[in-house]
Amino acid sequence: MKKNGKATAGKNSSDNDVYVFRLFVTGASPNSLRAIANTKNICEEHLKENYDLEIIDVYQQPVIAKKENIIALPLLIKKFPLPEKRLIGDMSDIERVLKNIGLSNSDHK
Repeated sequence: MKKNGKATAGKNSSDNDVYVFRLFVTGASPNSLRAIANTKNICEEHLKENYDLEIIDVYQQPVIAKKENIIALPLLIKKFPLPEKRLIGDMSDIERVLKNIGLSNSDHK
């Protein structure tokens, strides 16, 4: 886990369907660690090579968090494809996460 930077996985710039996510967490709290693990697992399983995940620790990067108007943590923001979506929690409800980022079991790649 990179708390103070960008954790980029599976980025494929030649594909127009690259999903761009920002996951805001609070250090290495249990809830944050679950959110990171669950988000990475969802991305790897359902998006394969088509995602860019940035993990932002609000303790280390408060300016970025303030710009995004964070109200609760952990928070996953799907920046692209539009529309932007926000999900609060540890991302353990996989069906809810998939639905809210625009995927369903029948849609995953």
